[in-house]
Amino acid sequence: MWKIYDAIISGIPEEYTVEDLLLGGYTTYVKSGSGCGVAGTIPGDSRPEILRREIGMPLHELAEAVKSWNYVESSIGLAAMNAYYNSPEIAAEHGVELSPNRTTEDRKNDPFIMSQSRIKNKKVCVIGHFPRLEQLFAPVCDLSIIEILPGPDDYPEPASDYLVPEADFVFITCASIVYKTLSRYLKLAKNAENVVIVGSSTPLAPAFFDFGVDDISSFVIRDCDHAKRIAQGLDMDRIHSTGQKVSWKRQT
Repeated sequence: MWKIYDAIISGIPEEYTVEDLLLGGYTTYVKSGSGCGVAGTIPGDSRPEILRREIGMPLHELAEAVKSWNYVESSIGLAAMNAYYNSPEIAAEHGVELSPNRTTEDRKNDPFIMSQSRIKNKKVCVIGHFPRLEQLFAPVCDLSIIEILPGPDDYPEPASDYLVPEADFVFITCASIVYKTLSRYLKLAKNAENVVIVGSSTPLAPAFFDFGVDDISSFVIRDCDHAKRIAQGLDMDRIHSTGQKVSWKRQT
C-alpha cells in the first residue's frame, strides 16, 4: 500500500537536511538546500504524531511523516518532499521546463486552462473542487466533481468508485497524498486517457509516472523568504506569487 510513498521518499538523497520548518495554520513550509516546499496544512490531528521533527534532521526522515494518519503531521511530510523535488535545481535536472526568473502565476501551465481543448466532449472526473471548474470545464465536457465536503452539484467521495473508472480524463487533488486515497484513485483511473495530479503541493517526483500518472501539475517556489512569510501569515499574497506553475508530462 505504501509503494508510491516509499518510491518518492527513497528518491530524496540522504545528505539533504531540514534547514527550516514552519507549521502554519494554513500552509506548512520546509526548506532544505537551495529549495523549499509547501503543503496546505490539512486539519485532522485525532491520531498522535509518530515522528520527530527537528532542524538538522535528514530530509528523507521528515518526509516519512507523510505516511502518518495524523493529517497535520502528514502535511509536514508532504512539504518535506516538495523541499527536494520542487526546488528549481532538482526540478530542472529531472526535466521540468522552467521559465527563467519567472515569479508570477503562469496561466499557460494552469492545468484547467491548458486542458480545455483536450477534454472537449469527454467524460471528466475532478477529485477536489478547484476554482472556476464550472466556467472552464463544465461548458465543454461531461464533468463530475468529487469532494470530501461536497457543495452544490458535487458528488460525495464514495462516488469515486463509480465515476472515476468511467472517466476519460481524471484530475486528482494532491491532498489525496495526505488523505492516503491517491493509490486507490490511480487504480480506479487505470483505463483513463489521461491522469493528472493537481496542486501546488504536488511533488515533482519522477516515481509518479511509474504508477499511472500522465501529468504532474505543480508549483516551483523561487522566493523562499516570501513563501515563509506567507506560511507565517505575515504576507497576504497567495503562494503563487512566490514562483511559477509547472506542467510536467510523462515521456512516451
